[in-house]
Amino acid sequence: MLSPDAPLVLLQHSGLDNLSGKTGLAMLRYRQGPIVAVIDPAHAGSDLRAITGIDRAVPVVADLQSALAFGPAVAVVGLAPSGGRLSLEMRADVVAALRAGLSLASGLHSRLAADPEFAAIPLEQGQWIWDLRHEPAELEVAAARCAALPCRRLLAVGSDMAVGKMSACLELQQAAQRSGVDARFVGTGQAGILISGQGVALDAVRVDYAAGAVEAAVMAAAEGAGDQAWVLVEGQGSLAHPGSTATLPLLRGSQPTDLLLVHRAGQSHVRTRPGAAVVAIPPLPELITACEALAALGRPDGLRPRVRAIALNTALLDAAHAEREAQQIAALTGLPAVDPVRHGGERLLAALLETPAAPL
Repeated sequence: MLSPDAPLVLLQHSGLDNLSGKTGLAMLRYRQGPIVAVIDPAHAGSDLRAITGIDRAVPVVADLQSALAFGPAVAVVGLAPSGGRLSLEMRADVVAALRAGLSLASGLHSRLAADPEFAAIPLEQGQWIWDLRHEPAELEVAAARCAALPCRRLLAVGSDMAVGKMSACLELQQAAQRSGVDARFVGTGQAGILISGQGVALDAVRVDYAAGAVEAAVMAAAEGAGDQAWVLVEGQGSLAHPGSTATLPLLRGSQPTDLLLVHRAGQSHVRTRPGAAVVAIPPLPELITACEALAALGRPDGLRPRVRAIALNTALLDAAHAEREAQQIAALTGLPAVDPVRHGGERLLAALLETPAAPL
């Protein structure tokens, strides 16, 4: 629904410098289409690059009225506020956006189209409210259809939640584009869908249909793809996390030919809520074996997908420490280990391109 060339304004109220704004920050880093303004009253007039470290020149303004001068067509909620409730300031800017004729895109669990205040505003022809976090219509149970696709399919799997699976896939896609390789991205979370304009919000789908929803999204992304193309599927959750149910539907639905393990350097335990039981991340070779074994089940082609490389998240480390971690993990696993955000996705791409599809 969100076209790649639509000019956006991000509603980022007090979320430019913290994780509450991670959706908008991801869009600023990876969306290739125009973002013409960012609304954050706390940082109005500041330099975006100085606040975020993201090398993108976008004006930061105080409110929707100030953003209109830059010609946005769509307002995007870039926050994940506590409890999913918008602040009064943000609600006022949503109202102003709709009254100004802008469309609205949101990845919140609460549906903005059903909000009485927003629903009372009449929409113009071609104007829309897109609540992307909802179950697609006419879903079917997965039937391993992706196994018959000629393209390679890479699924990012994580040692924990929120370790950078989307970022790793998007860095890979950018590296592929620079190299002339056909690489398509399938978003499975709100940021990935907003960046690419398509995909499926996996956490909004009933569990019986989750693999089928992934299957449908991958089939759509792979349309027309040949045997040299790659479909990069954004992972969710982790097999190592007691609260995660997302990895199995992704494995079953995408029928991957290859896996990419994403790991935060130095992390030894999964992150859970305060007071919860402490759960260790298995040694990476054991986790790799488990992921590969599960990826080989439930498929008609007999393929045994392999983890091809380790995408490291070294955001909390300085350069020297990050390099030591990469060397240690490479020695431990026998696989290339690199931080694609820090160093680009070229080394990961090379590791993928030099390996044939997994044997039967």
